[in-house]
Amino acid sequence: MKKMWCIPPKQNADFVAHMEDILSIYAKPYRKCNPVVCMDEKPFQLLDEQYEIIPMSNNNHMIRQDCEYERRGTWSIFIFTEPLVGWRNVTAEPRRTRIDWAHKIKWLLTEQYPKSKKMR
Repeated sequence: MKKMWCIPPKQNADFVAHMEDILSIYAKPYRKCNPVVCMDEKPFQLLDEQYEIIPMSNNNHMIRQDCEYERRGTWSIFIFTEPLVGWRNVTAEPRRTRIDWAHKIKWLLTEQYPKSKKMR
């Protein structure tokens, strides 16, 4: 095991100050009218094997797999989570544009948290 923490070398104090601001939000008590919701997105490559994998056999040879792959496109993964209550929602979309992002935020605010006064 290895423990690692990466802080940009030229912005140490500024980085730590901003991180402390974010961590202080998580330390606040749960309030249903002001939920703490995290959102992240990630592009994801769809890959396929170029050659068939040869499974392990009774002759003690390990699984054989080539490292070549074929690219089959990309998708965007969107995740919303409310860590203080254990809620999360994950979706995958074939693209990610400003409009797609805006639709996700609209869904979050109008369908998941329509009664919330403020969201952090």
